[in-house]
Amino acid sequence: MVSFVATPIGNLKDISLRALEALRSADVIFCEDTRHSLKLLNAYEIKKPLCACHKFNEREASEKIISAVGEGKEVAVISDAGMPVISDPGNTVAKALKQAGIQYTVIPGANAFLSALVLSALPSDRFAFIGFLPDKAGERKKLLERYKNLDMTMCFHTAPQDVDRDISSMYGVFGDRKACAVREITKIHEQAVPFTLAEGLAGEKRGEYVLIVEGAEKPVNELNSLTEREHILRYMQGGMDKKEAVKQTARDRGVPKSELYKFSIDL
Repeated sequence: MVSFVATPIGNLKDISLRALEALRSADVIFCEDTRHSLKLLNAYEIKKPLCACHKFNEREASEKIISAVGEGKEVAVISDAGMPVISDPGNTVAKALKQAGIQYTVIPGANAFLSALVLSALPSDRFAFIGFLPDKAGERKKLLERYKNLDMTMCFHTAPQDVDRDISSMYGVFGDRKACAVREITKIHEQAVPFTLAEGLAGEKRGEYVLIVEGAEKPVNELNSLTEREHILRYMQGGMDKKEAVKQTARDRGVPKSELYKFSIDL
């Protein structure tokens, strides 16, 4: 069996009992950086063979993992912090396992952007995880343009040297919006600093950041200022049959269509 195991994002105590069990029972552990992973394993007195699995050798690592499974070995896959695959190596491995018909499981745990979303206090009923932005300015702008009108909170990863650049790019595409910069999650110096894209983030940038940015405002539907009957009638005058007009009016107003039928009886 192959297990994708989430590891702490800062505080080493943020590891589950099941994760420790999987690491202890593994015959080999594939990790993003063997030196980094040793700190976690040493903290829990786990001694296992380590193999590198990072973005530059993931295809090769996938072949080794498949070979290890063929030999009947238990394999654990981890990244430096958090959940493998999510802005970390692992997706190529998962695809290779699927194609080879090999079963694998996931052992959930700490996740940086979800923790940052909670710390930001920005709307969390709906959100989108975007991850790292491209290095090239043109590609960065093109990607941000895709999310310009998204009416939900957006979550980005960014390195300290790219924070100002990324915020500037967001402001250039999104205009001014509320945002929150979160760093050192689960550590002693954890910070969640609110700011706006127009003003930028003040101070020296240290450590990996998660930037949480509010979504676009929903466009105002002028039809909602009409009475329910007038609203339905307007759609019918535009060519919709009554049933479809009621359904669309319900979508516009965010109410069940059953509440609107009474306004359409005589139409």
